[in-house]
Amino acid sequence: MSTKEQKIGEIVAEHHRREGALLPVLHAVQAEFGCVDAQSEALVAKGLNLSRADVHGVVSFYHDFHDQPDLRPVVQVCRAEACKARGVEQIIDQATAAAGDRVKVQTVYCLGLCSSGPAARVGDRLHARLDGPALAQIVENA
Repeated sequence: MSTKEQKIGEIVAEHHRREGALLPVLHAVQAEFGCVDAQSEALVAKGLNLSRADVHGVVSFYHDFHDQPDLRPVVQVCRAEACKARGVEQIIDQATAAAGDRVKVQTVYCLGLCSSGPAARVGDRLHARLDGPALAQIVENA
């Protein structure tokens, strides 16, 4: 048994009794390996007694799961309606320019800071009331 098979087995064992265990398992696999590739999908499906199509359907539906690791830091920028109303569209280009190829700027829809947008998140840290220079600084520091 490979190390990957063993680790995914441990992850499945940790969550398999939970109702709706698939999403927590997939998030744990993504956190452990940086992606949920085809081999991981097959191992999760087997461990949870699901079809591979069921697992792949969930992996391909949610934008949080990737089939290849991306080691760049991620800055999530909210582009939901409230942040749009507060000007995120006018500052997103500055963030993208500051990111270049070093940082991944990812669009998300609602970080829960609707009254204080535009908002962004890096890891578990939230940033609110952003303007162009502040968002670019967050990207540069990621």
